Amino acid sequence: MLYFSRWKTISIWAIVILGLLFAAPNLFSKATLDALPDWLPKRAMTLGLDLQGGSHILLALDRKDLINERLAVTRDDIRTKLRDAKIGYTGLTGADKSVQVSIREANEVDKAKAALDSLLQPVSSGMFGTGSTQELTQDEPQPGVLRYTLTDGGIDYRAEAALAQSVDVATRRVNELGTNAPIVEQQGANRILVQVPGLQDPQRLKEILGQTAKLTFQMVDQTMPVQDAISGQPPANSTVMYSPDDPPAAYLIEDRIMVSGESLIDAQAISRSDGEPVVSFQLNPEGTARFGEATQQNVGRLFAVVLDNQVISAPQIREPILGGVGQIAGNFSAESAADLAALLRAGAFPAPLTIVEERTVAPNLGTDSIKAGATAALIGGLLVLVFMVVAYGGLGVIANLALIANVVLIIAILSLFGLALTIPGIAGIILTMGMAVDSNVLIYERVKDERRQGKSLVQSLDAGFSRAMATVIDANVTTLIAAAILFYLGSGAVRGFAITLAVGIITTVFTAFTFTRWMISFWLRRTRPTEIPRGIVKFVPDDTRIPFMKMRKYAFALSAILSIGTAVLFVTRDLNYGVDFLGGSVIEMRAKTGSADAADVRDRLGEVNLGEVQVQGFGSPRDLLVKIAAQGGGDNAEQSAVEKARLAVGEDYDFRRVEVVGPNVSNELAKAGALAVLAALAAMLIYIWVRFKWQFGLGAVISTVHDVIAMIGFYVITGIDFNLASIAAILTIIGYSINDTVVVYDRVRENLAKFRTMSIRDVVDLSLNQTLSRTILTGATTLLALIALYLFGGEIISSFALALIFGVVFGTYSSIFVAGPLLILFKPRPDTFDNDTNVVRTAQPSNS
Repeated sequence: MLYFSRWKTISIWAIVILGLLFAAPNLFSKATLDALPDWLPKRAMTLGLDLQGGSHILLALDRKDLINERLAVTRDDIRTKLRDAKIGYTGLTGADKSVQVSIREANEVDKAKAALDSLLQPVSSGMFGTGSTQELTQDEPQPGVLRYTLTDGGIDYRAEAALAQSVDVATRRVNELGTNAPIVEQQGANRILVQVPGLQDPQRLKEILGQTAKLTFQMVDQTMPVQDAISGQPPANSTVMYSPDDPPAAYLIEDRIMVSGESLIDAQAISRSDGEPVVSFQLNPEGTARFGEATQQNVGRLFAVVLDNQVISAPQIREPILGGVGQIAGNFSAESAADLAALLRAGAFPAPLTIVEERTVAPNLGTDSIKAGATAALIGGLLVLVFMVVAYGGLGVIANLALIANVVLIIAILSLFGLALTIPGIAGIILTMGMAVDSNVLIYERVKDERRQGKSLVQSLDAGFSRAMATVIDANVTTLIAAAILFYLGSGAVRGFAITLAVGIITTVFTAFTFTRWMISFWLRRTRPTEIPRGIVKFVPDDTRIPFMKMRKYAFALSAILSIGTAVLFVTRDLNYGVDFLGGSVIEMRAKTGSADAADVRDRLGEVNLGEVQVQGFGSPRDLLVKIAAQGGGDNAEQSAVEKARLAVGEDYDFRRVEVVGPNVSNELAKAGALAVLAALAAMLIYIWVRFKWQFGLGAVISTVHDVIAMIGFYVITGIDFNLASIAAILTIIGYSINDTVVVYDRVRENLAKFRTMSIRDVVDLSLNQTLSRTILTGATTLLALIALYLFGGEIISSFALALIFGVVFGTYSSIFVAGPLLILFKPRPDTFDNDTNVVRTAQPSNS
């Protein structure tokens, strides 16, 4: 395996050089890249919102609102058609999914049905409008009463159409902000994801997306004073509406719409001669005709400009407006007039959209996170590089070159495919640094085993690579399963972690079996060594004979105590669930001047009735972390809570990070998190069962469940927020623990076939001792990288890193003292494994 043909050598180095070329743009400024030839790669990594700042907003279309809107339209259509047909009616009402009307004269019922027959015409549906859907059905519950009911298919059709239209409108609105590369896309059956990187004013984005912007021109009903309508009963076809002023002014508005915003073809913010900002609008020909006719018939009366059921202004019609051009005046600032004009140009949402999730990061916080992540990566990488040289000498240098190539390839792949790098993604790269050397450690330790059996150096190296390959692949596939599930069921920054972890696994396998092997082949040819290079320090002696299985009863007792204790704590104390799973808001704020005053902020927020509020120091003396419990009033209530907090302390504090999760999304995230853990365990059970035997699969999963329980106990005892990042940490430890267990089980499987008469207890002991050096060295390199991440990665990622540190330590313990002893209980038979070339019929001396 150590021979490389010329084309293989060229291929390996071509991949490495291409990796360098595609990773290099991340080292240069945009101006420098623009000056380079066009044929060179110029695309740097895409930074996630948490690194460059910006907003992630998830909008939901409420079917109830859509149904109410369709009922209102149906009611208006019935009213108009019956009036046009001069048919008397009464009792026009809408409830649930139906609208019904009573025809006054019995002999006009058939005439009314004919006049309303167009409401029953099917609407086109499906791709390219090739299908049809019956939107309304008609029945006559009692003589003279016609009832029109919305069908489920019709509601689905309107919901799909409304969502598609809302995506278009949201795209136009976001583009009006002039931001760089925004993302607006449909998610699921009723949601829209909006991501705007680098946004300087997230609040403005929320205001623009939070308005339906349904503009109508309606007449003011002057048949009775508005106060009488408020205190008594308004006319049947009129509604009391209010202005957005403080205090609001009341108006009695006729329900009939003269012209709607759908007739607008342009809207611009301008200043009148007196300097007052107004919005100038222009109507299309149809709207111009309708507006001209309405104003001609109502000269001297007041008409209202209504935006989302609020009266912006109510001027008097002094003369007919025939040109289709007008102005909307109100208490506008220059910015609010510009925003209204942008909303009108983009068009109205067909139904109200609710912000159900918001994750906003200020650009300066993203810059701080980049610096912290780079520092942690640099320190963690240096610690791993030094450790490998200390442990393996010259072979450690080769492993380090492979590790550097590995990181370069990760960055190159992220850059080439435009995959976003997030804060957890940086953690994924740092974790990969620690775990990447595992493949080299596995190979090197296997080479040492072969050398101790008397083989030549070349034979040992060749056999070491050959025998380690299956173990390395099995171990990394299990971690890849965890990463894939995390990506599929995760969202946002957590997906960024899954991406970098998965990419790191793939590049690790490549560098271990191609680049590392080529460098060792080159080293052999050039230096012709006679012995394996020794490290500066020998961390684990050769041929250890630790009687691990003698300690298994004590280990089982300890594990049982820990598991029972965790269950008791979980029942009595519960996890400190974060907003991802409970709903609510998290705000990271920084004092504009001086140090932050947690007590003062707590008092000020307590005055605005936000319910349970936690305020604590976070990072520097200027920073605070505020947690606002779920408001219990739906998704809109969560947004209102953040606005109240902003009004209460916004003059003295900058909001650097805002996370708001509504009740619907939090329930979904909780279910997805639990499903992710169960799916990972099931997938790994199946994989190990197929690759080994059922005893091994069951043992690996039981030991991994043991690790999951320990991780939950860690979160209960420490009180660290249990959120999406916690699920990512648990899944990562599942992958790491299974990885460790697979290495041990692979050696057990080999030894069962090799020493067929040896007791299973002795086989497990022998296998654990043979893999002990790898277990300790891999754990050490992973911990070095994670400790650097914990100490230097910044406050946002520190809890995540601490959980991983605990998980690696406990996962290593379980691989030795839980996974191994379980095989003694399950008793796999040696004759189930086929290894004809290495069968030894005599047993080795017992270690225990």
